[in-house]
Amino acid sequence: MNPPLPDPLRAAARTLASTPIAALFERDPRRVERLTWTWDGFRVDLSKERITPEAMTGLCAHAEEVGLARWIAALFAGEKVNVSEGRPALHPALRDASSAPLAVDGNDLRGSIRAVRERTAQVAADLRRGERLGATGAPIRHLVHLGIGGSDLGPRLVVEALRGEGAPGGPDVAFVANVDPVALDRALAGLDPRATLFVVASKGFTTQETLANARAARSWLEAALPPGADARRHFLAATASVEAAAAFGVPADAILPFHDGVGGRFSLWSPVGVTIAAALGNDARDELFAGAHAMDRHFATAPFDANLPVVLALAGLWNASALGLRQRIVVPYAEALGLLPAYLQQLSLESNGKRVTRDGTPVDGRTVPALWGGIGTDGQHAFFQWLHQGTDVVPVEFVVPAVPVRGDPTRHALLVANALAQAQALALGRSPDAVAAELAKRGLAASATAVAVRVCPGDRPSTTIVTPRLDARTLGALLALYEHRTFVEGILWGINPFDQFGVELGKILADPIVAALVDGSELAPGTDASTRALVAHVRSLMRREPGSD
Repeated sequence: MNPPLPDPLRAAARTLASTPIAALFERDPRRVERLTWTWDGFRVDLSKERITPEAMTGLCAHAEEVGLARWIAALFAGEKVNVSEGRPALHPALRDASSAPLAVDGNDLRGSIRAVRERTAQVAADLRRGERLGATGAPIRHLVHLGIGGSDLGPRLVVEALRGEGAPGGPDVAFVANVDPVALDRALAGLDPRATLFVVASKGFTTQETLANARAARSWLEAALPPGADARRHFLAATASVEAAAAFGVPADAILPFHDGVGGRFSLWSPVGVTIAAALGNDARDELFAGAHAMDRHFATAPFDANLPVVLALAGLWNASALGLRQRIVVPYAEALGLLPAYLQQLSLESNGKRVTRDGTPVDGRTVPALWGGIGTDGQHAFFQWLHQGTDVVPVEFVVPAVPVRGDPTRHALLVANALAQAQALALGRSPDAVAAELAKRGLAASATAVAVRVCPGDRPSTTIVTPRLDARTLGALLALYEHRTFVEGILWGINPFDQFGVELGKILADPIVAALVDGSELAPGTDASTRALVAHVRSLMRREPGSD
């Protein structure tokens, strides 16, 4: 089960729920100092959250009570922390270059992890040098990554974030996740089949969408390559199921295996990340891993009250479980991090979107809030109006790289200034008196309506995470920070953050519907009336000839 928050913390939450954030600053001149944490150029500022240092101390004690330290040690020791599936969670081990033994089921995995990492690096190097050839002898120049969920979002985020920062050269890279034919068709437009390689990224090699796209890619190759050319030479598989990849037709020397203890949403650290190395170079991938490993060591060794992932998780627990805030918005102020909200949405909600604990009993209270977001400053011209003056109070997480990657430092300063100003405005708002004074200064009448529509109530909590320059090492540390935060939140809620059985039900139900739509098969007798009606309507539209009424 998940132990509930202690009564003193619940009482503190009830008091703080009605305490203005401005008053918290007035009461404690050292508030910023006491609610700010730093590590290796990172700065996490919780001072604009509706929390106190005393509450954080109580939350740290609660984490001790639930045995968090034991779970952290178990994660890094390769123990089976994924209790429902009887598996370890090995993603931290994949970025650990040490030779320290890692025993799982009596086998030391360290050597095999190193061997696969070296082989993945070699494949990427061959691609970048133009030494990997297709069936006609043409060097591969186009890489199309087929995956979905973590097998897509992780590598795609890294490649997009660091595009232009890696070593020059290498193949051009496209990502296809959606089974909608338009996605693959757009990716293939203008590509030379003789010079195109498909990376099929699927842990079990059973993912419906990915395999459907892989089969379509194979058909495209077979139709375009010269007679007798072996289309199999245009596939590379990253998977935990070597047999399934081989059965699909991927040659043995083109299969990059990984352990089934690596979850899909952590798979960018596995051979699924071969696309990262091919796009950016092995040096960039090594730096990404080094940054993540540095965060791993911080997480594994720092005391809870100085541990960035733990501190962020405790703040998340406080907002969701103590204050009852049911959404969380992430806004990176960096064009390169445009995919971060989607990546974190999958990481957080697939990990902790559970209603039962590790032992199968109902969770006491609520777990993870909905997570979404957008890029700054674009979001300011979309949903920030709702944040400032809407009826819902939603915590915001600002992610702000302090130093520009390239380009005009003045515009970057404007970007950062907007992030800091938005956090300030959300917390402190704009009072009726301030609005009236502003209107008077502009020579406008301060009518009740004119004042009311301009007032921003404030007391909207936020966290600001400032990072150093957004390079590969910083990005690796940032992603590991969020991974570990998610893990800690799961432990505090008493749930298993490493399974995702809710995802499976829709897949099971889709199979007979596909057959009904494609072949006209009958749905099972117990199928609900709404689904039957929708299938019938879609089939009627699909049977129509283009252009007919």
